[in-house]
Amino acid sequence: MAIRNILTVETENAFLHKKCRPVEKFDRRLAVLLDDMAETLHRANGVGLAAIQVGVLRRVVVIDVGDGTGVRELVNPVIVERGGEQESME
Repeated sequence: MAIRNILTVETENAFLHKKCRPVEKFDRRLAVLLDDMAETLHRANGVGLAAIQVGVLRRVVVIDVGDGTGVRELVNPVIVERGGEQESME
């Protein structure tokens, strides 16, 4: 596993606005990406990390909500419904 650099809006704004492609192969490369992302997430004390944030244009997300269940890996996630309150940071 490896810690990857996390891109920020300040330095990589144009890249972070690109459209990610779906994952088509569930292979060793995907497993390595997910492991790297989980390690990067923990090192950054984060809650969630998308592949695009580490420079990979794939629809992959890792999430650790801190409830003791560990890291959740989402591959090709789809939002089917949304609702509730939204909070914006300014």
